[in-house]
Amino acid sequence: MQTTQIAKKITDKFGPAITLSVPEGKHPRVHCLDKDWRALAEFLRNDPELEFDWLGCLTAVDYIADNQLCAVYDFYSMRHKHWFAVKVMTDRANPHIHTVMDIWPAADWHEREAFDMMGIIFDGHTDMRRILLPEDWVGYPLRKDYVFPREYHGIPGTYETDWQQQSDYPK
Repeated sequence: MQTTQIAKKITDKFGPAITLSVPEGKHPRVHCLDKDWRALAEFLRNDPELEFDWLGCLTAVDYIADNQLCAVYDFYSMRHKHWFAVKVMTDRANPHIHTVMDIWPAADWHEREAFDMMGIIFDGHTDMRRILLPEDWVGYPLRKDYVFPREYHGIPGTYETDWQQQSDYPK
C-alpha cells in the first residue's frame, strides 16, 4: 500500500480519533491522542492489509509550547514492505500512554527510555523504571525546560570541571 492509502484506511476506521494526517513527505504519519492509541495500535498490527509487524523506532518529542509530549512510533510491515508512523500526543503535565510492548516486544526498552528521558508513563508496562539514569535521578533530561543539576551525589557537572575553569575557556 502507498502511504496515502494507509492514512486513508486509518482515518476511515478511526475518524475523529485521528487529529492530523500527513500521508506524504519524508515522514508519513497520523497523529492521535493517548486515549485512542491502544485501539489504533491493535488495528495496525492485526489488519491484514497493514500488518505492521515490526516496530523500527520509538522516540519522544517535547512540544513545550503546546504543553504536550509525543511518542513517535515508526512501523514496518515485513509482508507488505511498507513504512508508516504514528505520533501519540499526551498532556505534558500528566503524560500517560498505553504500552504496546505486548504487541511489539521491541517497545519494552524503547518505552523505558522515553520514560527515563521525557517522563512519559506507559500504562500497563511490566517494568516501568529508568533504563539510562540512576533510579534517584530527578527530572527528565530531554524535556526542553529541564535544568541540569550542578552536581549529583557530590560529583560536579561537566561545566564545573577544572579544564573549563581555565582562563582560555569561554564562560
